[in-house]
Amino acid sequence: MMRGALALLLGLEADMEVVAQVSAGDTIVDTALTCRPDVALLDIELPGRSGLDAAAELRDQVPDCRVLILTTFGRPGYLRRAMEAGAAGFLVKDGPVEELAESIRKVLRGETVVDPALAAAALSAGPSPLTAREADALRASADGATVSDIAGKLHLSESTVRNYLSSAIGKTGTRNRMEAMRSARQQGWL
Repeated sequence: MMRGALALLLGLEADMEVVAQVSAGDTIVDTALTCRPDVALLDIELPGRSGLDAAAELRDQVPDCRVLILTTFGRPGYLRRAMEAGAAGFLVKDGPVEELAESIRKVLRGETVVDPALAAAALSAGPSPLTAREADALRASADGATVSDIAGKLHLSESTVRNYLSSAIGKTGTRNRMEAMRSARQQGWL
């Protein structure tokens, strides 16, 4: 419903045409390859694939398409990851649609648009302290997987997985891997 309402509102802008809508992250790139949009407006948490992952692939496969992230999840880590994935903008959903339309125009002109409060928070928060492998181990433990399950999934030894999880717990200042995963997600590191 939110996606449809947003498309309807943006379609009312005289200089904008909504060329496609997708309901799952794993269809974004194929749709962009077919429709060739100038700007892709993506959320972060989508079924099938995150908007952050799709943004990185759009950068590689549809380089003329600018990406603007619009999300409820205004977390410094997400902003940093979005910019690393090649997004040209990052906004939170609580702003008025007029600002969104103007932000799309700015992104189309080659400007970068970032929610000012979130930009300040991201600068003060700094980068994620987690290594890529520590983040992988936390992600793999999300559904309550055992160390053995995680090791098999990541093609690592169980002792290596324990080391990564232990390090992630220490870096997040939490007591166990589930708390570490929650903390890392709240920061936008996962």
